[in-house]
Amino acid sequence: MAVKSVKTPSTSVDDLNRIVHANHWAPFSVLGSHELKEGTSTARVIRAFLPEAKRAWVVDLSGGEPGVRVPMESIHPDGFYVALFPTQTAPFPYRLAVESHEGFSWEFVDPYQFAPVLSDFDLHLLGEGTHYRNFERLGAHLRQHEGVAGVHFAVWAPNAERVSVIGNFNHWDGRRHPMRSCGATGIWEIFIPELSQGEVYKFEIKSQVQGYLVKKSDPYGFSAELRPETASVVWDVTRFDWHDDDWMRDRQKAQSLQSPLAIYEVHLGSWKRKTEEGNRFLTYRELADQLVEHLKETNFTHIELMPINEHPFDGSWGYQPVGYFAPTSRFGTPDDFAYFIDTLHRHGIGVILDWVPAHFPRDVHGLGFFDGTHLYEHEDPRLGEHRDWGTKIFNYGRPEVRNFLLGNALFWLERYHIDGLRVDAVASMLYLDYSRKPGEWVPNIHGGNENLEAIDFIKRLNELCHAEHPGVLTIAEESTSWSGVSRPTYLGGLGFSLKWNMGWMNDTLEYMSKDPVFRKYEHGALTFSMIYAFNENFLLPLSHDEVVHGKGSLLDKMPGDLWQKFANLRLLYGYMYGHPGKKLLFMGDEIAQWREWGHDTSIDWHLLQWPDHQGIKNLVSDLNAMYRSDPALYEVDFEWQGFEWLELHDWENSVLAFLRSAKDPGDSIVVVCNFTPVVREDYRVGVPSGGFYREILNTDSQRYGGSNVGNQGGVWARHESHAGRPYHLSLRIPPMGVLFLKMPTAS
Repeated sequence: MAVKSVKTPSTSVDDLNRIVHANHWAPFSVLGSHELKEGTSTARVIRAFLPEAKRAWVVDLSGGEPGVRVPMESIHPDGFYVALFPTQTAPFPYRLAVESHEGFSWEFVDPYQFAPVLSDFDLHLLGEGTHYRNFERLGAHLRQHEGVAGVHFAVWAPNAERVSVIGNFNHWDGRRHPMRSCGATGIWEIFIPELSQGEVYKFEIKSQVQGYLVKKSDPYGFSAELRPETASVVWDVTRFDWHDDDWMRDRQKAQSLQSPLAIYEVHLGSWKRKTEEGNRFLTYRELADQLVEHLKETNFTHIELMPINEHPFDGSWGYQPVGYFAPTSRFGTPDDFAYFIDTLHRHGIGVILDWVPAHFPRDVHGLGFFDGTHLYEHEDPRLGEHRDWGTKIFNYGRPEVRNFLLGNALFWLERYHIDGLRVDAVASMLYLDYSRKPGEWVPNIHGGNENLEAIDFIKRLNELCHAEHPGVLTIAEESTSWSGVSRPTYLGGLGFSLKWNMGWMNDTLEYMSKDPVFRKYEHGALTFSMIYAFNENFLLPLSHDEVVHGKGSLLDKMPGDLWQKFANLRLLYGYMYGHPGKKLLFMGDEIAQWREWGHDTSIDWHLLQWPDHQGIKNLVSDLNAMYRSDPALYEVDFEWQGFEWLELHDWENSVLAFLRSAKDPGDSIVVVCNFTPVVREDYRVGVPSGGFYREILNTDSQRYGGSNVGNQGGVWARHESHAGRPYHLSLRIPPMGVLFLKMPTAS
């Protein structure tokens, strides 16, 4: 079609200036292909802002390839071009062609000729905060749109005057790709043809408030640049070929409350490094293979990853995330992370993710003050700031913010097959006065200190996760006496699967730090945990928090000489595995690391050349193996039927003895703990039945670095009553040791 290009008066001076100066809130009403009516005649005008162009053409494809080039007219010195098609009224396919001032030429598909991607129904759900797969619509998505391949971008910025996508593809020029406003929803979108995976981008946002201009990473970005760079990266997270069908099919049974759960907590950046290559990180793929080998050796059932969301500061350990939907690029690509999860699953190891919905950092490229207003956070600092941590608090009462977090939880469960979420800092979410002095917080509508909006969010989170993915675990790091944390929401609880038993952890470590001669005066610190042990579904944590900030390592906390330190550590682990509750141990604790944990160096693996450290690793491995193989130690963790005191009151000798039982009451294990360095000869423990009690584990075994004091494989119960029971065992209890004795089953 031969058409002459002519200058058209149809572009108003106001529209022209707003486009050129990147101030237009509706660029699609100006740019692209539009019907033009003047009097009784109609035509079609194509407008484009091409600041890099010396000359420009419309390549008319209505007759097919290669198309007809129609010159465009420059009507503004900054690069605004138009072409008028007087005889064409209907839209037709076209490309734009450009010759730059440097003499380079290229063609591209005009993004302003495409209709919206988001449907009215999408916008409705996103607007009311009920689009729980919001990650399928917002962010950057590779897709075919109207027969053309490219990337669809969408972002929520309701108080923006203009939002643009910027990146290498447009020289980071916010004038080049301003987005379409989707009205009252506050969502902006654009489809940019011919972009591909790996494109680096941000959103440039000009606010309606005081002209605030900022470049933001994508809140829904699936990948990100390696720090200190801060841009998002286009990535298709749906293409990975998973091979974990067996694990996913059987997961619900493997993660039931009646199953063993022994968690290895890991910080991926410091578990192991390549010291010979400049102390570099291992990649996700290297970590997958090496961690599987270690977890198989030590018999853990699960791994818990400290936050792997993209974060700018290594020293935050991931607890100040910016990229909520992006696994950190420190260790590789999103596909590499998926490989990591897939590999662990194929070897029967579950993966729990440390998840941080309580707060986010102030970094200028992040969520804070996103569109020139307090969008994700409360405006009032008494509600919106964690002063202890220098972070912002999510506004849980805003539907879009709740939707962001709920969608993020489902994203990790669905896109990466995550098996559970350990929710960080729950106590800070529950209480409005958390770590605040009088006058620094705002009471709720009833005058109380409960954060009603956060509580409602937490309940909905747990309901949604458990309904959509039965068998996944949600675990609360909650340090207060809040009632019903791990009880169903329909019973008035918060709905978590498990709660960290911080009381047990604090009391036990405080007790173990005492010189054994004084422990008899602290006996209640050990027995107190059983007063509340079944109020919640508890997990016993010896986590990273206990080996940082000058607290020393677990081994270093133990009193006494070298032998006693190792014996005390073996005692601690034995007592932990006998006590009701699921288990968690932080990396490095399984080899008795001397120094406290540091995030920028590897675990001291060289310590395993010494027998004492190898002995601790052997003990952890055997404890896990025993724990996983005997239902008496895990099947009835959260009810009194699974526990019975056999010796509670011997504070003078610092001895505890108790019975752990499976659902079958005949399947039981006697656990005896001696918290002093004195061998207890002929120590009597009353038991409910006769027969031979086999010693299945002794923490004082020479295999673990102990003195080999024990009972030569077991002991026969004597038919003499003791402590109200018809039989008793006469035991040789090792110094600072724990005995596990398998009760004979009834014949």
